[in-house]
Amino acid sequence: MQATQPFPDVDAVVIGTSAGGVDALLCLLPALPATFRRAVLVVIHLPPDPSTGLVTVLADRCVLPVSEALDKQPVLPGEIVVAPPNYHLLVEPSRTLALSVDPPVCFSRPAIDPLFESAAIAWGPRLLALLLTGGSEDGSEGLAAVRARGGQAWVQDPSTAVARTMPASGLQRAGADAVLTLTQMAERLARG
Repeated sequence: MQATQPFPDVDAVVIGTSAGGVDALLCLLPALPATFRRAVLVVIHLPPDPSTGLVTVLADRCVLPVSEALDKQPVLPGEIVVAPPNYHLLVEPSRTLALSVDPPVCFSRPAIDPLFESAAIAWGPRLLALLLTGGSEDGSEGLAAVRARGGQAWVQDPSTAVARTMPASGLQRAGADAVLTLTQMAERLARG
């Protein structure tokens, strides 16, 4: 039933994940068609080593362009931008990106909460947040901020997550507009 619902009328999609997140992203992001006209911003908890190769792996599998975020970069529709290792990724109210070396959140930098919270201010009800598999509570406060400003939240069904702590915590703290498997999310995104 949920899979037949229309894609929300949003300008941006923010995605947060941790343990099991690379596989989750490889399920979701390649599903985005060339006609997907929303900005996509991604935070995944990774070690601070800049040679993770994640952007290359994603770019090889996605039809949309994939890049690592740069400070003061404008947010553009139809592009996937990934937080660089060891920097928080934020969205300015002017919808440009900012990189921060503020202290880790839930032991992580980049962390999901700063992205979700700042994006909620920038886009309000025209934001969709996806909280996926992960082993910490990062993302819960950010998800609450998105919903408080009228944005929508999709949370991975914790029973299908490699690490259920993150989606379960998000649901407990903020609830969700939809609780979906990765396959269901990918199908919905493909229609966006």
